[in-house]
Amino acid sequence: MILYIVTGKEGEEAYKEISKNVDIKGKNIYVNLTNKCPCSCVFCLRQTKKMMENNSLWLKEGEPTLDEVKEMFSNYNLNTIKELVFCGFGEPLERLYDICKLIDYLKEKYPNLKTRVNTNGLANLIYKKDITPELKNRFDTVSISLNAPNAEEYLALTKSKFGIQSYDAVKDFAIKAKKYVPNVVFTVVEKVMSEDKIHLCQKICDELGVKLRVRPFEN
Repeated sequence: MILYIVTGKEGEEAYKEISKNVDIKGKNIYVNLTNKCPCSCVFCLRQTKKMMENNSLWLKEGEPTLDEVKEMFSNYNLNTIKELVFCGFGEPLERLYDICKLIDYLKEKYPNLKTRVNTNGLANLIYKKDITPELKNRFDTVSISLNAPNAEEYLALTKSKFGIQSYDAVKDFAIKAKKYVPNVVFTVVEKVMSEDKIHLCQKICDELGVKLRVRPFEN
């Protein structure tokens, strides 16, 4: 599933491919471009074998090309949607440059298109350079998974391939992204951490000048 909407209440979401005669007016359209991710988060649905076999967000036939995704969008009027969100089982910014090209292409036709990326915030480590300038004039919101109140717990939860440096890299990514994106948000998942730890995450966000959103845990 590449282009989809989310149905059901928060924390109990289901996914529907928009090509299945789905009404997209006033809804968020999610764009799923990759399975690649530098993390193996213990709470991620992709770590559950049953979900990997049955949830169609997994790209079983590989990544779509940029031209294929452009063709898919040609069937819809994006003036009617609420927001375009780059999300999925993988880390969207693993395909940063394709996403940038796609947004530039879509905004030529839909200049008022609202865009968001849900990311783990490790893109600067993935590309070994600061990529946040690429976000300018492309994204309205960057939502970053904070996941933990310190580096050790972050690594235990995410199992990032980049190791202990990952946590500071995520915070640095948020600080840099604020220069180019109007709305930068950190997220944590309820039940994955205690209320005390969520409070510590809130303090970190306050210090960095970033909003915190607590997301419901998906069973």
